[in-house]
Amino acid sequence: MPLLPSLPADATLLNVFRAFPDTARPLLDYHQVLLRGPSPLSVAERELIAAYVSGLNACTYCHGAHAQTAAAFGVAPALMEALVANLETAPVDPRLRPLLRYVGRLTRLPAERPRQADADAVFAAGWDERALHDAISVCALFCFMNRFVEGMGLAGSPDQARAAAGRLATEAAYAGLKDRIG
Repeated sequence: MPLLPSLPADATLLNVFRAFPDTARPLLDYHQVLLRGPSPLSVAERELIAAYVSGLNACTYCHGAHAQTAAAFGVAPALMEALVANLETAPVDPRLRPLLRYVGRLTRLPAERPRQADADAVFAAGWDERALHDAISVCALFCFMNRFVEGMGLAGSPDQARAAAGRLATEAAYAGLKDRIG
């Protein structure tokens, strides 16, 4: 049940964005650039990071929507659950493992922030500084979004997650959401 009395009982982020369009528009612009703009990380990898961070934060709303969006871009749905359960045993591309370790540490232990050895492991796996920047940015954005969603009291449902993933898997993605808030 949303915590803002003006929102409907089955509120989604779109309802919140419509209620507060001035702050939603730049936030959606940032989503669009970060998650769909040029990057050494594929769209699928960025959505996977969004879902992974959201799963670690136990944000079922964001985890559900972004796990399904990652699946629409080719990420196996079973991988999402395996990653959240245990990154070390999950059947993930070995090149992604140090990047996911990095964002996992940043998500779970922000006060103990990643160390140079964590960054060096990412670089040794073949990623460049832009890739690490983008992974950190996706992690930070979804730590923010997870707290935003939880703070608003948005629960989400499997149907809402499917609908969100359907919108996010299009070319318009986050820019399309901006068009829908008026």
